[in-house]
Amino acid sequence: MDPITIVTGGTRGIGASVARRLATEGHTLVLGYAHDDGAARDLSDELTEQTPVRLVRSDITTDRGVEALYEAAAELGEVTGLVNNAGATLHLGTLATTPTATVRAVVDLNLTAAVLCARRAVIAFEEAGTPGTIVNVSSVAAATGSPGEYVHYAAAKAGIDALTYGLAKETAALGIRVVGVAPGMVETRIHADAGDPDRLERLAGRIPMGRVGVPDDIASAIAWLLTDEASYITGTTLRVAGGL
Repeated sequence: MDPITIVTGGTRGIGASVARRLATEGHTLVLGYAHDDGAARDLSDELTEQTPVRLVRSDITTDRGVEALYEAAAELGEVTGLVNNAGATLHLGTLATTPTATVRAVVDLNLTAAVLCARRAVIAFEEAGTPGTIVNVSSVAAATGSPGEYVHYAAAKAGIDALTYGLAKETAALGIRVVGVAPGMVETRIHADAGDPDRLERLAGRIPMGRVGVPDDIASAIAWLLTDEASYITGTTLRVAGGL
């Protein structure tokens, strides 16, 4: 049977690249997204000739929103993988200048939602009695702290790294792998959405390899971690950041 993989934040940026890559490798896809219906439809139209695709617009910071992903997946078969990709910084600046509502929204989306989705994935794998893989998308910010830019986001991503490590140990005996990927500076809309569309151009000189990443760089790592070639890897986060 073809693998069935849920990708949160799956219709733009890194998530869309992950979806494209997994479609070429035979994955049936459930793609979660928050609000951009046009981007979701365009990607679905692009991929449906290759593989079955279900689009789910939902708020994954809530139990109901998470459950909607698994209800859609149940129409296709047993879920074999989850890519916890949804995320945003929402604001650039010092923590003192970041509104409380923004801090809460960023932690809810980047950490709480990922914990809820991972929890639901483990339940699904246990109920099916089958192994499964969870890939959590972290960030180099978890290690650097991102002072002056988005400490709130960095703190949430550090929580993702702890989730990866702890949950992997908790579920290894069940045949469930939990791994992470930590991107560095990647060409997506996350920077423009936070109010700084020129951020990558301004900071690219910091990257040892001399270029910013593209979503396909991250998608390749995620796709590999979902394969049997990575079957002895769990509880670790792979940094994909050009040397940062």
